[in-house]
Amino acid sequence: MYFIGIDLGTSAVKLLLMDREGSIKKSVSKEYPIDFPNPGWSEQNPEDWYRGTAEGLKELTHGIDKDEIAGIGLGGQMHGLVVLDKDDRVIRPAILWNDGRTGVETDYLNERIGQEKLSEYAGNIAFAGFTAPKILWMREHEPENYKRIDKIMLPKDYIAYRLTGVHCTDPSDASGTLFFDVKKRTWSEEMMEICGIAREQLPDIYESYEVVGTVKENIAGELGLGKDVKVVAGAGDNAAAAVGTGTVGEGKCNVSLGTSGTIFIPSREFRVDENNTLHAFAHADGNYHLMGVILSAASCNKWWMEDILDTEDFASEQDGIDNLGENRVYFLPYLMGERSPHNDPNARGTFIGMTLETSRKDMTLAMMEGVAFAIRDSYEVAKSLGIKVERTKMCGGGAKSPLWRKILANVLNLKVDILAAEEGPALGGAMLAAVGCGEYSSVEEITEKVVETVLTVEPDPGIAALYDKRYKVYRSIYPRLKDVFKKM
Repeated sequence: MYFIGIDLGTSAVKLLLMDREGSIKKSVSKEYPIDFPNPGWSEQNPEDWYRGTAEGLKELTHGIDKDEIAGIGLGGQMHGLVVLDKDDRVIRPAILWNDGRTGVETDYLNERIGQEKLSEYAGNIAFAGFTAPKILWMREHEPENYKRIDKIMLPKDYIAYRLTGVHCTDPSDASGTLFFDVKKRTWSEEMMEICGIAREQLPDIYESYEVVGTVKENIAGELGLGKDVKVVAGAGDNAAAAVGTGTVGEGKCNVSLGTSGTIFIPSREFRVDENNTLHAFAHADGNYHLMGVILSAASCNKWWMEDILDTEDFASEQDGIDNLGENRVYFLPYLMGERSPHNDPNARGTFIGMTLETSRKDMTLAMMEGVAFAIRDSYEVAKSLGIKVERTKMCGGGAKSPLWRKILANVLNLKVDILAAEEGPALGGAMLAAVGCGEYSSVEEITEKVVETVLTVEPDPGIAALYDKRYKVYRSIYPRLKDVFKKM
């Protein structure tokens, strides 16, 4: 039997085919455009997602016995607002996770409704990228579109709907809407009332490994799939990636350096920090997790290398950099504003500390260190809750860089494990499908049997001590620039 994992990312959809033992047999990727209609705005056409997914499924399953394909699981970008009318037609382009237009609405929720009430109702405060502020933005700026809303969906769930005809979501993805009571794992009546939406406008909730339906017969025929291919609810990208990296259960940690960056710490108990600077979300295994999110991670590297240095040879730019912990240049990686822990859409990327002696490599190193320091900001909050971890997995595009692995190990002062199969949310989706189809009894069981570590990067005590001092300087920069960013 085979299981398909779908990762609906920001720039492309990635699909992979996994057998029952967890071996990846094939993978494909299909890119699609992203639109920036105004500064700080970010939108996509959901039809592009489905078109890419459909093309990817045909290519992925070409030459495969269609009757051997048992199930499909999805992971995908979180928080995006997809709105459908009464005929299930998309009303407007999806407003994405990294869209910063909802500053006024976010402030309204946090200041007028109050962070204490939001935390009580939903387990989290409002962030500009969350779904609820986007609904309030539509109500204010697009009232005619707002009146037409019959269903509110998340990106990956739109693909599940197109495949099965079922309006569904899962607790991990629903956690990032602010309509969801994370502790109780159900939609929040209070948040629905605040945002002026009805329960009927929200999808039904299934656990990530639960089957929501089967691929519709006509769609299966178009895509070359067999009959009765099951589709499980799947998970938000970070929860799906955590499954794919085996970050399930107490004492685990995963750092992902993709377009955005995250630190993901699972827990069997619901936990929330005092100021709600970390997201307190449901996990794909039926439990919970804390997550810190920085909006620009590997995207900082892409911007610096391609747009500023005008090169695609990323590795050469990092060659010869060996002065870890001694750099005098600092970089704030807030190219799209920032989420954790500052929750500030006005924050901007900043180099500081340059002199006439500053070199190109110094600035490259500062960029990479800045991303690692931003991840540590969230890690420090988790430690303040008494959470203890000794090592972390590392995934995403940034994990391919030996230099970034070493920087992260020493900035966090943790062992960093690199995995044999680093396939992120797509692998997690396939693993959830295997659980939903009964191949494994639980999410924990499949992670124990499938996930394999091939390399561990150990922190160097001397370098870690230097970075500890530099981090104290780094964390003092943003508070001094916060008002400047607002004026800008």
